[in-house]
Amino acid sequence: MERVSVLCLSLLLCSLSGTEIIEQREVSPESVNVPQPGASDLHAVLREMSVKLAENRLMIQQLQTLNQEQAAKLKQLEKQSSHMDSQQQVGQVAFSASLLASGSGHTGPFNTHTTLVFRGVVSNIGNAYNPHTGIFTAPVRGAYHFEFYVFGSGGSPDSRVMLTKNGEHVFIAGETQSNGFGSGSNGASLLLEAGDVVFLHLHANRRIYDDGDHYSTFSGHLLFPM
Repeated sequence: MERVSVLCLSLLLCSLSGTEIIEQREVSPESVNVPQPGASDLHAVLREMSVKLAENRLMIQQLQTLNQEQAAKLKQLEKQSSHMDSQQQVGQVAFSASLLASGSGHTGPFNTHTTLVFRGVVSNIGNAYNPHTGIFTAPVRGAYHFEFYVFGSGGSPDSRVMLTKNGEHVFIAGETQSNGFGSGSNGASLLLEAGDVVFLHLHANRRIYDDGDHYSTFSGHLLFPM
Protein backbone atom coordinates (compact mmCIF):
# COMPACT_ATOMS: atom_id res chain seq x y z
CA MET A 1 0.00 0.00 0.00
CA GLU A 2 2.78 2.37 0.84
CA ARG A 3 4.49 1.53 -2.47
CA VAL A 4 1.35 2.46 -4.36
CA SER A 5 1.21 5.84 -2.61
CA VAL A 6 4.85 6.57 -3.35
CA LEU A 7 4.35 5.68 -6.98
CA CYS A 8 1.36 7.98 -7.31
CA LEU A 9 3.25 10.82 -5.69
CA SER A 10 6.16 10.34 -8.08
CA LEU A 11 3.87 10.42 -11.10
CA LEU A 12 2.27 13.63 -9.85
CA LEU A 13 5.64 15.38 -9.43
CA CYS A 14 6.74 14.33 -12.90
CA SER A 15 3.52 15.70 -14.37
CA LEU A 16 4.00 19.09 -12.68
CA SER A 17 7.64 19.34 -13.80
CA GLY A 18 6.64 18.65 -17.41
CA THR A 19 4.00 21.39 -17.31
CA GLU A 20 6.54 23.97 -16.04
CA ILE A 21 8.98 23.03 -18.80
CA ILE A 22 6.26 23.43 -21.43
CA GLU A 23 5.24 26.82 -20.01
CA GLN A 24 8.87 27.98 -19.91
CA ARG A 25 9.32 26.91 -23.52
CA GLU A 26 6.15 28.74 -24.57
CA VAL A 27 7.32 32.09 -23.11
CA SER A 28 10.98 31.72 -24.02
CA PRO A 29 12.25 34.69 -26.12
CA GLU A 30 13.91 32.24 -28.47
CA SER A 31 10.53 30.75 -29.24
CA VAL A 32 8.91 34.15 -30.12
CA ASN A 33 9.04 34.98 -33.88
CA VAL A 34 9.39 38.85 -34.16
CA PRO A 35 9.11 40.09 -37.79
CA GLN A 36 12.15 42.11 -38.98
CA PRO A 37 11.85 44.93 -41.61
CA GLY A 38 13.11 43.97 -45.04
CA ALA A 39 15.25 46.01 -47.49
CA SER A 40 12.25 46.66 -49.77
CA ASP A 41 10.39 48.34 -46.91
CA LEU A 42 13.34 50.66 -46.18
CA HIS A 43 13.58 51.61 -49.85
CA ALA A 44 9.89 52.46 -49.92
CA VAL A 45 10.26 54.73 -46.90
CA LEU A 46 13.27 56.49 -48.44
CA ARG A 47 11.43 56.99 -51.71
CA GLU A 48 8.47 58.54 -49.88
CA MET A 49 10.79 60.88 -47.95
CA SER A 50 12.54 61.90 -51.18
CA VAL A 51 9.21 62.74 -52.82
CA LYS A 52 8.12 64.84 -49.86
CA LEU A 53 11.50 66.63 -49.79
CA ALA A 54 11.18 67.47 -53.50
CA GLU A 55 7.65 68.75 -52.94
CA ASN A 56 8.84 70.95 -50.07
CA ARG A 57 11.68 72.36 -52.18
CA LEU A 58 9.25 73.17 -55.00
CA MET A 59 6.92 74.86 -52.54
CA ILE A 60 9.80 76.94 -51.13
CA GLN A 61 10.80 78.03 -54.65
CA GLN A 62 7.23 79.02 -55.45
CA LEU A 63 6.99 81.02 -52.22
CA GLN A 64 10.29 82.76 -52.96
CA THR A 65 9.10 83.67 -56.47
CA LEU A 66 5.81 84.96 -55.11
CA ASN A 67 7.66 86.98 -52.48
CA GLN A 68 9.90 88.55 -55.14
CA GLU A 69 6.88 89.45 -57.28
CA GLN A 70 5.11 91.03 -54.32
CA ALA A 71 8.25 92.98 -53.39
CA ALA A 72 8.55 94.30 -56.97
CA LYS A 73 4.88 95.35 -56.99
CA LEU A 74 5.29 97.07 -53.63
CA LYS A 75 8.35 98.94 -54.88
CA GLN A 76 6.46 100.07 -57.98
CA LEU A 77 3.52 101.24 -55.87
CA GLU A 78 5.87 103.18 -53.59
CA LYS A 79 7.47 104.80 -56.63
CA GLN A 80 4.08 105.76 -58.07
CA SER A 81 2.98 107.13 -54.71
CA SER A 82 6.16 109.19 -54.40
CA HIS A 83 5.70 110.52 -57.93
CA MET A 84 2.08 111.45 -57.21
CA ASP A 85 3.10 113.20 -54.00
CA SER A 86 5.75 115.13 -55.92
CA GLN A 87 3.20 116.14 -58.53
CA GLN A 88 0.74 117.26 -55.89
CA GLN A 89 3.40 119.34 -54.15
CA VAL A 90 4.44 121.19 -57.32
CA GLY A 91 1.29 120.68 -59.37
CA GLN A 92 0.32 124.36 -59.14
CA VAL A 93 2.79 126.61 -60.90
CA ALA A 94 1.80 129.96 -62.44
CA PHE A 95 3.16 133.48 -62.63
CA SER A 96 2.36 136.80 -64.27
CA ALA A 97 4.40 140.01 -64.15
CA SER A 98 4.67 143.38 -65.86
CA LEU A 99 7.95 144.89 -66.99
CA LEU A 100 7.80 147.82 -64.56
CA ALA A 101 6.52 147.67 -61.01
CA SER A 102 5.97 151.42 -61.03
CA GLY A 103 6.75 154.48 -63.13
CA SER A 104 7.01 154.61 -66.90
CA GLY A 105 9.64 154.63 -69.61
CA HIS A 106 11.67 152.63 -72.10
CA THR A 107 14.02 149.74 -71.42
CA GLY A 108 16.81 149.63 -73.99
CA PRO A 109 18.27 149.82 -76.48
CA PHE A 110 21.37 147.72 -75.67
CA ASN A 111 24.07 146.57 -78.05
CA THR A 112 23.52 142.87 -77.19
CA HIS A 113 20.54 140.64 -76.47
CA THR A 114 19.49 141.38 -72.90
CA THR A 115 17.33 139.40 -70.48
CA LEU A 116 14.25 141.39 -69.49
CA VAL A 117 13.42 141.44 -65.80
CA PHE A 118 9.67 141.74 -65.19
CA ARG A 119 9.48 143.25 -61.73
CA GLY A 120 5.77 143.99 -61.32
CA VAL A 121 4.76 140.54 -60.08
CA VAL A 122 1.00 139.97 -59.95
CA SER A 123 1.16 136.27 -59.07
CA ASN A 124 3.94 133.75 -58.56
CA ILE A 125 2.37 130.49 -57.45
CA GLY A 126 5.11 127.97 -56.73
CA ASN A 127 7.81 130.69 -56.84
CA ALA A 128 9.25 129.32 -60.07
CA TYR A 129 9.68 132.81 -61.51
CA ASN A 130 12.52 134.96 -60.15
CA PRO A 131 11.60 138.67 -60.23
CA HIS A 132 15.25 139.61 -59.66
CA THR A 133 16.63 137.83 -62.72
CA GLY A 134 13.56 137.56 -64.96
CA ILE A 135 14.14 133.80 -65.30
CA PHE A 136 11.51 131.07 -64.90
CA THR A 137 12.89 127.71 -63.74
CA ALA A 138 10.76 124.59 -64.28
CA PRO A 139 10.32 122.76 -60.94
CA VAL A 140 9.19 119.50 -62.59
CA ARG A 141 9.15 117.87 -65.98
CA GLY A 142 5.97 118.82 -67.77
CA ALA A 143 4.17 120.89 -70.38
CA TYR A 144 4.17 124.64 -69.75
CA HIS A 145 2.49 127.52 -71.55
CA PHE A 146 3.97 131.02 -71.82
CA GLU A 147 2.59 134.31 -73.18
CA PHE A 148 4.28 137.67 -73.59
CA TYR A 149 3.12 141.11 -74.69
CA VAL A 150 5.36 143.85 -76.08
CA PHE A 151 4.40 147.52 -76.13
CA GLY A 152 6.17 150.17 -78.16
CA SER A 153 5.84 153.93 -78.44
CA GLY A 154 6.55 154.07 -82.17
CA GLY A 155 9.47 155.60 -83.95
CA SER A 156 12.97 154.20 -83.95
CA PRO A 157 14.21 151.89 -82.66
CA ASP A 158 11.25 149.52 -82.73
CA SER A 159 10.38 146.81 -80.16
CA ARG A 160 11.36 143.15 -80.52
CA VAL A 161 11.35 140.50 -77.77
CA MET A 162 12.26 136.79 -78.01
CA LEU A 163 10.97 133.89 -75.90
CA THR A 164 14.07 131.92 -74.96
CA LYS A 165 14.46 128.38 -73.60
CA ASN A 166 17.84 127.37 -72.19
CA GLY A 167 19.50 130.06 -74.30
CA GLU A 168 17.75 129.10 -77.55
CA HIS A 169 15.24 131.47 -79.11
CA VAL A 170 11.80 129.95 -79.60
CA PHE A 171 9.32 132.65 -80.71
CA ILE A 172 9.49 136.40 -81.22
CA ALA A 173 7.05 139.29 -80.87
CA GLY A 174 7.55 142.88 -81.90
CA GLU A 175 6.07 146.26 -82.76
CA THR A 176 7.13 148.47 -85.62
CA GLN A 177 5.48 151.74 -86.70
CA SER A 178 6.60 155.25 -87.45
CA ASN A 179 4.59 156.96 -84.73
CA GLY A 180 2.00 156.23 -82.04
CA PHE A 181 1.83 153.36 -79.61
CA GLY A 182 1.53 149.77 -80.74
CA SER A 183 1.86 146.26 -79.35
CA GLY A 184 2.72 142.73 -80.32
CA SER A 185 2.28 139.39 -78.61
CA ASN A 186 3.09 135.70 -78.90
CA GLY A 187 2.99 132.50 -76.89
CA ALA A 188 4.14 128.89 -76.84
CA SER A 189 3.57 125.59 -75.08
CA LEU A 190 6.90 123.96 -74.21
CA LEU A 191 7.97 120.60 -72.84
CA LEU A 192 10.42 121.36 -70.05
CA GLU A 193 12.62 119.15 -67.94
CA ALA A 194 13.05 119.97 -64.27
CA GLY A 195 15.63 122.75 -64.11
CA ASP A 196 15.06 124.11 -67.62
CA VAL A 197 14.90 127.91 -67.77
CA VAL A 198 12.69 130.23 -69.82
CA PHE A 199 13.00 134.00 -70.13
CA LEU A 200 12.53 136.89 -72.55
CA HIS A 201 15.39 138.47 -74.46
CA LEU A 202 15.19 142.05 -75.65
CA HIS A 203 16.68 142.00 -79.11
CA ALA A 204 19.92 143.94 -79.53
CA ASN A 205 19.41 147.59 -80.49
CA ARG A 206 15.68 147.42 -79.70
CA ARG A 207 13.62 148.89 -76.90
CA ILE A 208 10.36 148.19 -75.02
CA TYR A 209 7.97 150.53 -73.22
CA ASP A 210 5.87 150.14 -70.09
CA ASP A 211 4.06 152.35 -67.60
CA GLY A 212 1.49 152.19 -64.82
CA ASP A 213 -1.04 150.53 -67.15
CA HIS A 214 1.33 147.54 -67.51
CA TYR A 215 1.23 146.93 -71.25
CA SER A 216 4.35 144.79 -71.44
CA THR A 217 3.89 141.51 -69.57
CA PHE A 218 5.27 138.00 -69.22
CA SER A 219 3.14 135.06 -67.98
CA GLY A 220 3.40 131.30 -67.74
CA HIS A 221 1.94 128.27 -66.02
CA LEU A 222 2.25 124.51 -65.78
CA LEU A 223 -0.32 122.74 -67.96
CA PHE A 224 0.38 119.27 -66.53
CA PRO A 225 3.39 117.34 -65.16
CA MET A 226 4.77 114.38 -67.13
